[in-house]
Amino acid sequence: MKDKVYIARIGLPLIFFLFIVWIIILADKADYNYAFFLVGTIPYGDKIAHALLYGVMAFLLNFGVGYRTKHFLGFNMQIGAMIVLLFAGLEELSQYYFPSRTLDIYDFLADVAGVVLASILWRK
Repeated sequence: MKDKVYIARIGLPLIFFLFIVWIIILADKADYNYAFFLVGTIPYGDKIAHALLYGVMAFLLNFGVGYRTKHFLGFNMQIGAMIVLLFAGLEELSQYYFPSRTLDIYDFLADVAGVVLASILWRK
């Protein structure tokens, strides 16, 4: 049983992270598929997708690291959430270098909202 939990703690965050990387690669290449179209038809769909994707990633990564926390900037923050926020920020900044992408502070704020919401929900 302990081995299955260990595999889940590694496998679930890794698989979801690879899924997010796949989405980023498609967007960087401007290889939009039906999912991109569908998200684009929903009001604020892009921001909702950002919040959901990064919120789920934070939840899974927090599970992966055993919900450990670190005191940072006066807050007791979940380590998984901090890692996801760092990744989200770097990914958003990288969009400056891709003509098919737009560097958007509101996308990053949606990422932050998803991570914070996932962290709060877990604590409850």
